[in-house]
Parts: sequence; C-alpha cells; structure tokens
Amino acid sequence: MGLPSTDWLVRPVAPIDEATASAELAARFGVRGSVRDLGSQQDRNYRVRAEAGEYVLKVANPATGTAELRTQCDAVEHLARALPGVRLPRAVPGTDGDVVQPFLADGTELACRLLDFVPGEPIMDSRYLAPAVVARLGELSGRIAAALADFTAPDPDRLRPWDLRNALEVIEALAPHWPDRDRADRVLSAARTAYAHVEPHAKFLPVQFVHGDITDNNVVCETARDGRRMPVGVIDFGDLGTGWTVAELAVTCTSVLHHHGAGPASVLPAVRAFDAVRPLSDGEAAALWPLIVLRAAVMVVSGQYDVLQDPGNGYASAALDREWAMFEAAVSVPAEVMTAQVREALGRPLPRVAVEPAHRMLPDLPDDLPVLDLSARSDDLHTGRWLEADAEAALASGRPAARTRHGEFRLTRTTIDTTAAPATCALGVDLHLADPLEVRAPWAGTLTRHADGTLDLRGEGPVLWLYGVEGPPASGPVAAGQRLGTVAGRDGRHTLGLGLSTLTDRRPPRFATPDLAAGWLAVSPDPTPLITGRAPVEPSADQDLLDRRDRAFATVQEHYYDEPPRIERGWRHHLVDDQGRGYLDMLNNVTILGHGHPALSDAVHRQWRRLNTNSRFHYRSVVELSERLTALLPTELDTVFLVNSGSEAVDLALRLAWAATERQDTVAVEEAYHGWTYASDAVSTSIADNPNALSSRPGWIHTVAAPNSYRGRHRGAEARRYGSEAAARITELAAQGRPPAAFICEPFYGNAGGIPLPDGYLREVYEATRAVGGLCIADEVQVGYGRLGTHFWGFEQQGVVPDIVTVAKGMGNGHPLGAVITRREIADAYRTQGYFFSSAGGSPVSSVVGLTVLDALRDERLQDNARETGGYLKRRLEELAARHPLIGAVHGSGLYLGVEFVRDRETLEPATEETAAICDRLRELGVIVQPTSDRQCVLKIKPPLCLTRQSADVFVTALDDVLTHGW
Repeated sequence: MGLPSTDWLVRPVAPIDEATASAELAARFGVRGSVRDLGSQQDRNYRVRAEAGEYVLKVANPATGTAELRTQCDAVEHLARALPGVRLPRAVPGTDGDVVQPFLADGTELACRLLDFVPGEPIMDSRYLAPAVVARLGELSGRIAAALADFTAPDPDRLRPWDLRNALEVIEALAPHWPDRDRADRVLSAARTAYAHVEPHAKFLPVQFVHGDITDNNVVCETARDGRRMPVGVIDFGDLGTGWTVAELAVTCTSVLHHHGAGPASVLPAVRAFDAVRPLSDGEAAALWPLIVLRAAVMVVSGQYDVLQDPGNGYASAALDREWAMFEAAVSVPAEVMTAQVREALGRPLPRVAVEPAHRMLPDLPDDLPVLDLSARSDDLHTGRWLEADAEAALASGRPAARTRHGEFRLTRTTIDTTAAPATCALGVDLHLADPLEVRAPWAGTLTRHADGTLDLRGEGPVLWLYGVEGPPASGPVAAGQRLGTVAGRDGRHTLGLGLSTLTDRRPPRFATPDLAAGWLAVSPDPTPLITGRAPVEPSADQDLLDRRDRAFATVQEHYYDEPPRIERGWRHHLVDDQGRGYLDMLNNVTILGHGHPALSDAVHRQWRRLNTNSRFHYRSVVELSERLTALLPTELDTVFLVNSGSEAVDLALRLAWAATERQDTVAVEEAYHGWTYASDAVSTSIADNPNALSSRPGWIHTVAAPNSYRGRHRGAEARRYGSEAAARITELAAQGRPPAAFICEPFYGNAGGIPLPDGYLREVYEATRAVGGLCIADEVQVGYGRLGTHFWGFEQQGVVPDIVTVAKGMGNGHPLGAVITRREIADAYRTQGYFFSSAGGSPVSSVVGLTVLDALRDERLQDNARETGGYLKRRLEELAARHPLIGAVHGSGLYLGVEFVRDRETLEPATEETAAICDRLRELGVIVQPTSDRQCVLKIKPPLCLTRQSADVFVTALDDVLTHGW
C-alpha cells in the first residue's frame, strides 16, 4: 500500500453539534448568531448569520496544522491585493487578534477560523455548463495561478493527497480498499497509464503555490441576465500548497466533466481561457489531460474511502456518482488524442506522421484513381441520397475503382432527428472496387487476424488496420509485399477499409465526432499513400471563411449566432453543416416546401436551359402563375404584380394605395416588420429591427397600438378594444384633414411571435379605413400560403377581404419571388405614376418556381400537415409550459408558433437574455431556432411545412432538456 495509512490518510472530523459550534464561536470571536452545518468531506463548516454580518466557521481537520491554516489566510490576503475584483473568504481575527483559534469539541482541541461569507452561489448541481461559464472557470483558475506565482510560505511537511504529484501513490494506496474490484482495477490501470504520460514532463513542469481545488463547487457565482451562473469568487483554500501550476487547470477541468451533456471537449473553453491569462508551456499542455485522468481517479478512490470510513457522511456519499462520471469522461478518449485536441484549441501545430510503404498494397490498382466526394457540398448526394445506407457504394458503382478522402467529414455519416452529434470525420480511407484485387503487406511486421475478420499489421511505424480482406494468411510475421488476401465482396462490389494509428494499445474508431476530430486525426495518419504510392493533395478547409465574409460582405448583413455553423446543405426540414452535423430547422419559413425539393430543382433546371428573360416578353408561365394566384383569392382580387421580395411587394402595395387615393398618410401597427425599402421600412415599427423605429418614422406614418392580447395594454377578453381604438384613430386622422391612404398589418401578428389578432379586429379597422376612402393591405409575406394550417391566407381567419395582398418568402421556397394581388382599378391607378417593371419579377424561371411551389403545396397536402403537425406540436409545447415556469405562453397556429419566455408570469418581465442563451444551447443539440418580438423573448417556430411528428418530438425533447438541465 505504499506509506502507512496513519501517516497521510485523513479521517473526517467527527460531527460537532451546532450548539457547541455556537458556543465556541462566541468565546473565540465574540460573534453571536445562528449557526447551520454546511457539511464537508473532511473538515466541519458552519454558516453563521450574525448582526455584524455573515460568516463561515471552519473547524479544521487535525491533519491540517495551524501553520498551514495561517498560510491559507496569508494566501487569501495576497490574492485580495493582487485581484481586488475577485471575491475571497478573508479571515476575521479572534478576540486575541489571531486568525486561528482553538476549538474544544468533546474534550479534543481542534483549530478553527472565522471567514467572511463570500456572497454568491456555488455550482453544486450537475446542470449543463455553457462554454462561457466553463471559460470563466478557466479564466478564474488562471488568474489565481498567475497571482500565486510569487506567493511564498513554508510548505507543509506532509504528503498531501490532493497534490497531483502524489496522485499515483494515493490511488495505489486507496484502490485496494474499494469493494468493487472491477472499478478499482479500471481506475488503477488508467492512473498508471496517465502517470506514464506525465512522467517524461514531470521534472520540467513549473511548481508554485496553488489553490488546488478551483472547481465548480468551490467558486461563487453571480447569476447573469441570461440566467447563467458566472464565477466571480473562490472559496475553500483547504488544499492550498505547492504543486504543478498546470494541476490548477487540471483540477478545474475535471470538475466540468460531470455536468449534463459534458464530454472531454467541454473543457476546452477553460483551457483557452487559462492559457490567455497564464500561458501553458508545451510540456504543460502535454501533461494536462493525463493530470485530469489522475485527478478524477484520486477523487473516485478518495470518495469511496471516505464513505467507508464515515458511512454517515452524506456530503461524501452524494458526490460518488458525479466523481465516477468525471472519471468515465476523462478516460473515454485516449490521452494522446486529447493532448492533440488541447494543442489544436490553443492554436499550436499538431504532430503529423507521413508514411512511406516499402511495397504497394494493391499492385493491380489503376494509377488514375478517382476520388468520391462525400462532403456536405457533394453534387452527387442530392435529394436525400446521403441518407441511404448504400449511398457510398452507389456513388462508386460503375467505376473500376474509387477511393474516399482521409479526414473528410462525410455527409453519408450524418444523422437527423437526434440531439447527439454523429461521428462524421473519416480517420481512414475506403477503396471501392469492381473486382476483388489482391492485397499485399506494405511493410514487414506482425499480422493479427481478429475474430471479426479485421487485420492489424504492426511494424516499426503506425499500426495498419484493414477491414474487408478475406483469405490467408493466418496471424504471424509477414514480409513486405507478402500477399494478405483479396478484397472481400458484397452485393457485387468490393470494399477495402484502411486506417493507420499511432496508438498501439487499442483498436481506433473509423470515424470521429467533429469536436474531437483534430485530436483523432493527429494519431491517425493518412493511409492514402499505401494504395496510390503518393500523398494526396486535398482541398483546403477554408477555416478562415467567417473572417473572409466579414472582410468582403457588409457586416450589417448579420449572421445567426456569434459562432455560426457553416451550413452547406439542406434537405426537407433539416440543415447540414460542413462537418456533417445535422440540424432540425425550426426557423426557415422561406423554404416552405423544405430544402432541396427535387421537383423544384428539376423544374428550375429545365426552364433555365429553355429560357429566362424578363416579363415584358410574352410566355406561358407568367400567365399561368398569375391565374393560379388569383384563383386562390376572393374574386375581386383579380390582378397580379410579380416582384423579387417581400420588401418590394410591400413597397409596391403602398405605392398602389397612394396612387389610387391620391394621398400618402398611412396607418401601421406597432411592433411590425414589413421590409427594408424606403416605403416598407417606413411602415416597419419594430424596435428589434431598428431601436429608433418609432421616433424615426416619416410624418406621414401614423401608428396604432400592437394588438397583443398576451402582454399589451388590453389582455384576454379586453383585447377586443384594440380594434375600436384603432378605428377611432383612423377616424380622428380624417377629421384632422389627414385621411389615411392605407392601413397595413399582418393579418396574423407574426413579428410579435405568432399571436392571432383579436376576433373582429380587422373587420373594425377595415371598415373605418374604407369609410375615409383608404385601402386595406394584408401583408401575408410571413403568415400566408397555408402556414397557419386552418386557412391558406391569414386574413381569412378574420372574415375580411383586403384591397391589396402582399406575398413573398414561401412563395418561391427561397427563390427571390414575391407578388402583389389587388383589384384591376387599383392596379390601373398606378399608371398615373408611370409604368411598373421588375427585371426578374415574373421571369420565366421565377414563374416556374411559383407554379411548382403551388403544385407541391397542393399535391403534398402541406397545409393539412401544418394544421395537423402544427397542432400536435403546439399541444406538446403547452405540456412543457405546465412544467416550466419560464414559458409564459405558447402562441400561434399551424406551423407559425411562438414560445414566449418570461421571468415572472405575473409581471410578464421578458426573459430576453435567457431566450438568446436557450437558442445557443438548442443549436448545440442540433436545433436551429431564433428569438423574435420587440423584446426578443419569443422562440419563432416557423419550420418548413414538411415537418414530421417525429421531428416535432425531437424539438420538444431538446427544449425540455434545455429548460430542465440549463443553458
């Protein structure tokens, strides 16, 4: 067992009742107040509330001498001077002026201190930690380490079990006491392997005083506006002592690993933040992950030992599961992989191993070997072909031979309707053959044939792994060029998988998840030269694409997310990024049919080959589209203008109203968005899009209150008053000599988050508008075209007929296409302004797009799906609202829904920052959604109308996960 247990094993302090603690507190510090036991692993801690303030009374374990306690107090004072913004537990002197006081318990004299209570909350649970929180932990750890670098004091003359320099000795001493021998052996094996990785660097690692326990439950946090707990202070200096500086970071990182959704890569924000404050040497970077394994192993065996020694210690017992979770996460990836991943996170070069075969593996292979493109940008994997099980073989069929790329993120490995990121990065290559070619050893070595038919060849360099070789020889030595067999066949094709690995103690995976791809690729050299005889020239990864966008593309054209995924493919209601990560698209109301619709793609392709010009030429499709649109509307709306966008459509609608009425005053609804052209922007009143929207409107714009029945000035049944008030305002304007030319609004309150207008609202407002000679414009750009499920047009819900209808977005399924539909006399009135022309509006291609979208909406019953799936989704979201108080309301109809988040259901204080953070977390879980409304506290849920119930369930499950476990 190493050193005798009595020399260093620490037994917890026996329980001390609160009455004794209270009496000693008064006697030693002159403080009287309430005392509550806080629990501890080895000491005894008590929360004290007194008139003079709040404190923590710490009764030290006898293993910690008074000199150590004073050193801890000195270190806190040192940090308080160096880091004035960090909250710290400063010691309160006793009645005799000493910060360390005797404490009598059952005749035994212990030592105690009274420390300032550090305000804030620790992260005591295992809820999800956002990257920003993890980074703050790492930054705080780095700041403490940097500030303690010049702190000096006598080092304790005893073996400290939490000093990671002693980790292996502690683990080997405590593991034999653990009754679960399987787990004990796993921990021992992992610890010995980890220590072997540390040992070459150990004597070069900087040593200094370290806190030794900057973990999730030893920091105090302030709750930020977004609801995340951000570390602002450090407590519990009980493990202070000399140690490797990098161990400070290892301890912090280990504490992240038990949190919900955490994996090895979750610690990288902490690593980057620590390094930014206190730079890590290459040796420290190499030692970091093995030290994380050792820290986790020490925690596991120490926790088990403490429970064995003190079965009633609830604090220690409660920690066992999360300690084991840390260990499982720490050993789930080889240290070599994580060390490379750490280097990549720090922007440091990664090791690359080049291979040179002594003999070509497939001598009969053609030299001009084509490469299969399996990336998200592959032209061959359209219309969902990438989801087919045999997609790769299908692409290779018809060719004598073809190979795949090493390091490529394969679209064929992408999964949909799941919150877990798939393993898409190819760590080897596959060779697809029409005939069973002979395979020979590229170098001499020892061959092993495994039970599943896999071969591995070990020589002087990386281990070669072969999948799909049949025939002799058996396991044993082989010479370079020796025949290993032939490529196995299935269904008329022959596929050979090759992988190289510098890891000798395990079979590597064939694919890696994107978050660990750099690490796995560092230990998985490219085997392509073994089959081609030369290293391939692969396309660059375009890692600076976002920077290039910002340099060349006006940044006022913003992108979703601070760190946006690079989306390169869409299919139906899913998106795929360049790393093969699939996302559920709950946002894209533009692609109403779904992404990559085959009929639409084919129709555009045919028409573009045939003709594309402008609408002043005479051709069939522009006539057919105009007729189809008018057939969907009331009879009097019989004339169509075709344009390029919703902004143009609204702009033209307003100009039509001005021409027809010969006046310009216009009434718009607050909190609305209609477009970016001069006229459409004038009627856009949303302060989310323009903070100065209301104060910067032209004088001819007049606004009426947003008819928000949830949070407006009239709520519930009282919301009917919005209509009469708006009507009265219109009448008042006319009386003032400014009768409106038009009233414009969305017939379903889309920009506010999918809130229906109060019953009868448009009837009252339209009547008032027409009574003063104005026209009524229904902006259906977002809410029309069947999205509401129950009605094709939003205005139908209100039982009214507008004078002008605008439509765009879904009308072209992403193609720039919009329309204005009105009465003939209103359209003809525009001639007083000249003629109207749009170069691409109504072009042959655009017209064919519009016709194909209408066909698909009808043939695929997408309006019915919006009603049925949307209704199902809304019911499920309402079930979430019953369990999660952050959800104030679920708005909407069909597949135009909104989930409104509030901090208080009575005051309806908007949870704006929380909503943005929730969207970020949902993106991590594979769901794309964004905030809307002037308060930006509503999830706008406007997916393609092909959304399935299965996908709706995935979204609800992901949202439930976020609301339950944090964001």
